[in-house]
Amino acid sequence: MIVNKVEICGVNTSKLPVLKNSVMRELFMKVQQGDTAAREKLINGNLRLVLSVIQRFTNRGEYVDDLFQVGCIGLMKAIDNFDLNQNVKFSTYAVPMIIGEIRRYLRDNNPIRVSRSLRDIAYKALQIRDNLVFKNSREPTINEIASELNIPREEIVFALDAIQEPISLFEPIYHDGGDPIFVMDQIGDEKNADGNWLESISVKEALRKLNDRERLILTLRFFEGKTQMEVADEIGISQAQVSRLEKAALNHMKKYM
Repeated sequence: MIVNKVEICGVNTSKLPVLKNSVMRELFMKVQQGDTAAREKLINGNLRLVLSVIQRFTNRGEYVDDLFQVGCIGLMKAIDNFDLNQNVKFSTYAVPMIIGEIRRYLRDNNPIRVSRSLRDIAYKALQIRDNLVFKNSREPTINEIASELNIPREEIVFALDAIQEPISLFEPIYHDGGDPIFVMDQIGDEKNADGNWLESISVKEALRKLNDRERLILTLRFFEGKTQMEVADEIGISQAQVSRLEKAALNHMKKYM
């Protein structure tokens, strides 16, 4: 019989325990009395929670083992700060703390270096944002956050933009069952509007081999720098169709170049 076994940090995830709410409550009461063994049981009994959280971060190129360890730090903080008197499930309380710990790790290990002062402003703004959401039950405006911190609105916007994670140009943003549409397909290139490609005779000849619609799409996309959405609106077809026709036209041109 094949056993579905996946090890992360030496932990066999297929054998992780699941604790009942009644058992969890008993363990938390013991933890509050300083029982370290009960704390260990709570950690091991909630590792599946960490696994469920890190799944949303596994497409960022980080090692799963690293994310798991960071998530466990968030879990331990949640266990140490959880209040049994609050009418809330532990998982509801712990998940945001685990996510927050992982996000801090990803921001601090971002390959794009951001100054410490900018990061500090951004983290304070995020903390104020969470406080205002809890207080007002709605998403605060940038002006409200700036007012709380007594910092100009522009500095808040700049700091929050600085800690955003970079997105790959090949990140898929739409998929209709056919060819996916990537971020790069949404970016216009205004610098490419000077007709540099037309200086190549081989390109001219290859373009002549295309039908009128394919030639129009490539002209709008690469010579006029328009996005696929703009091309789709102009010629009256869907963006997915533009994407497929564009790829087919480029492959067709390669045969004659």
